[in-house]
Amino acid sequence: MELFRSAKPAYEPLASRMRPRNLDEFVGQEHILAPGRLLRRAIESDHLTSVIFYGPPGTGKTTLARLIAAKTQGAFLALNAVLTGVKEIREILEEARRERDLRGRKTILFVDEVHRWNRSQQDALLPWVENGTFLLVGATTENPFFEVNAALVSRSRIFQLVPLEEKGLRTIVDQTLKDNVRGYGQFKVTLEEPALEHLIRVSAGDARSLLNALELAVESAVSPFPPEVGTEIPVTLTMAEESLQKKVVLYDKDGDYHFDTISAFIKSLRGSDPDAALYWLAKMVAAGEDPQFLWRRMLISASEDIGLADPQAIVIVEAAYRAFEKVGLPEGQYALAQAALYLAVCPKSNSTSGYFEALKHIEAERAEVPTALKDASRDGKGFGHGQGYLYPHAFREHWVAQHYLPASLLGRVFYEPTESGWEQNIRAEVWRRRDLLLDLEVVDSENLTFTGASLNPWIQRSQSAPRRAEENLLTKVFDDLDLRRHDRLWIAEDKGFLLTREAIARVPEGGVWVSRPAETRPQGAPVPQGAIVFEGGSRLPDPSWLFSGIKFEAILFWAWPPEPSGPLEPSFETTLFSLLADQGEVVWLFALRDKGPRLLDFLKESLFTPEEWADLRHLEAEFLALGAPPLPEGTAVITVVEQRLLDEATWGRWWSPQRPEGWGAFVKSKGITDGCLQKAVAGRPRHEVSWERSWGLLRVPASAFLR
Repeated sequence: MELFRSAKPAYEPLASRMRPRNLDEFVGQEHILAPGRLLRRAIESDHLTSVIFYGPPGTGKTTLARLIAAKTQGAFLALNAVLTGVKEIREILEEARRERDLRGRKTILFVDEVHRWNRSQQDALLPWVENGTFLLVGATTENPFFEVNAALVSRSRIFQLVPLEEKGLRTIVDQTLKDNVRGYGQFKVTLEEPALEHLIRVSAGDARSLLNALELAVESAVSPFPPEVGTEIPVTLTMAEESLQKKVVLYDKDGDYHFDTISAFIKSLRGSDPDAALYWLAKMVAAGEDPQFLWRRMLISASEDIGLADPQAIVIVEAAYRAFEKVGLPEGQYALAQAALYLAVCPKSNSTSGYFEALKHIEAERAEVPTALKDASRDGKGFGHGQGYLYPHAFREHWVAQHYLPASLLGRVFYEPTESGWEQNIRAEVWRRRDLLLDLEVVDSENLTFTGASLNPWIQRSQSAPRRAEENLLTKVFDDLDLRRHDRLWIAEDKGFLLTREAIARVPEGGVWVSRPAETRPQGAPVPQGAIVFEGGSRLPDPSWLFSGIKFEAILFWAWPPEPSGPLEPSFETTLFSLLADQGEVVWLFALRDKGPRLLDFLKESLFTPEEWADLRHLEAEFLALGAPPLPEGTAVITVVEQRLLDEATWGRWWSPQRPEGWGAFVKSKGITDGCLQKAVAGRPRHEVSWERSWGLLRVPASAFLR
C-alpha cells in the first residue's frame, strides 16, 4: 500500500489533506454514488467486483480507491502503473496468494494510471483477475475501451466520473474554509464572491485544481504562513486570478477528448443547433485541431445528415472549403463558421443511409442481373439479353412500371424519402411509383418462373406498421422526457416490456424498476436484462416499501387513470410524492381511442342501405367514445402516422364478432345483421393507407404534489 501508506510529508498539500474520509463526505458523482446506486452499495457492503474508474483529473478516482481501502475487510494493495512493471506485479501476486491461502482473505489491487501499462503488463493480470486471486480497481483518464486490454475491460465494471458541477465545487470550498484541522477554519478567510466564481469557472470541474489555487491564494496572502489563529485573510478577485489563470483547453488530437468533441460538433449539426455547433467548432480550432479534419467531417455531414433535404448543402460546404484554402487562417475561420452554420440550419434527412442497407444484401444475395437489364449489344441474339426491357423515354412522363432489382430482392426498399426540405417534393411520386409496382407480375425470362411471391418482404413491411407505430411513439415520448443516462425510472404495469426495453437503453447507468400485477404477466415473457421487476403493480396502497427509499426521476404509467379512485386520491398522491426526486415527475401515457382511425372511412357507402350506413356511423362514434374520459389540463397529444396495408386477414379480424371486446362483436350486440357484416368484410379494401393513431401524454412535476 505504498501509494497510500507513505510517510506524511512535512507539509501536505491542501488537496491531499481535504480528501474525503468517507462516502458521506464525498462530493459529486451522484450518478454512481447516490444512496441506492450500485457502486455505493458495493462499497458499503464490501462486495466489490473488479472495477475501472474513468474520468478527467480531479474528479475523485484515487479518493474512491482510498475509501474502498478503508472499507474493505480484505487486503488492499496499491500500485502506480507509471512506476511499476511485471516484476512488481509478480510480487503483488505472491502477496495476494499468501493472503488467500494463509488468512482466507481476498485482495483488492488498486492500479493508478492503469492505461500506462503496456499490453504484456496488462495481460499479466488477466489470469489472476479471472480466477479471483485479486479484484482489480483501476483508475484512468483515458477511455478504457480503447486504452485498456479488452479482456481486462470485459472482466471489470466501468464507472465514468464526470467534472464536478458548480454546486459541488462550492461545497468543497465551504468545507475547506470551515475545517479547523485540515483546512483554514482556524483563520478568518474572507473569499470575495467574484474571486470564488473565478476559481470555480477556471477550474472547470477539477476539484484538485480548485484546491491548489485556493491554497496558493490564501497562503500567499500573509507572510509568514501559517499566521496566528484567528488572523483575517482576505482573498480578492485579483489574488484569485493570479492563483489560477487561463486553464488549458482539455483536448487531445488522438484521444477521447478529440473524438468526444468532434462527436458533439457533428451531433449539434445533426440536431440543428447553430449555437452549439459554433461552440464546439471554436473549441476545436482553439485547441489546434487540423482544419482539414473539420472540413472532411462537414462534407460527410452534408451527405449523411442532410442529403436530398437540401442538395445544395454539399455544394456550399465544398465552396467554403475552397475559399478556406485560398484564404488560410485566421481569416479562414469565417468560412469554417459559415459552413457549420449552413449545415446546422438546413433541413435534415438521412435517406442516403439506404445505400448501406443495400450494401448488406450484396454478399447475402449474390443475385444475378435480370435478363431484361443485361447488355443486349453483345449477347442479345444468342442469349436473349435485354429481351423485355421497356425504354422509359418511349413512355409518357419518361417512366414505365418495370422492375430493376433482381428477382430475389423484389419489394425491398432501400431509399425512404423524408418529409424534410426539398425531399418532400419527390416523396409522394416515389411512393406512387412503388405502389404501381406492387401488383406488377414479373416473369424471369431466363428461368421461366413466376416471382410474384418475392413481394412478400414489402407486404410484411407494411403489416409491421402497428409495431413501427409503437416504436415511433416510444421514441417521441422518451425524447420528450429528456432522461439522463443515470436517471432512475419506475414503470407501472408494463405488460409486454415495450416501455421497459426502451427505458433500459435510455438510462443504462441509472436503473429501471417495473411493477405490475402478477395475473397480467404473459406466459413465458422474458424479463429484459437490466430491469428490476416487482409483482404487485401500481395499485398497492403504499408501493414505497418495494424501493428501499430510492427516489425516482420519473414514474411512468401506461394507462389512464392509474387506479379506480383516480390519480389525485390523497393517499395515492402522497405515495407518488414520497417516491419522487426533487426534480422528478409523474408521466401518464394513454391511448386516445376517440382520435383513432375510422374503419368506415375505408369502405364504400354504396355497399350498404342508407339505414345500415347511418346505424354503422352512429355505432362507430359510440364505440370510439367508450373508455375515453375528458383529457386533463396540460395533456399533450402525440400523433403517429404510418403507411399500413389493409389485407384480408387484418380486415376480417377487425369485423369478426368472435373477439368479445372488438368492433365486430360490438356492432353485432347492437343489432347489426349478419348480412351487413358480410357486406363489410366482402367490401374490404386491399391497399396501403395512412393510418393515424394518437396518445395523450400528461407530465406532472414533483412540485405539483402536496401543494
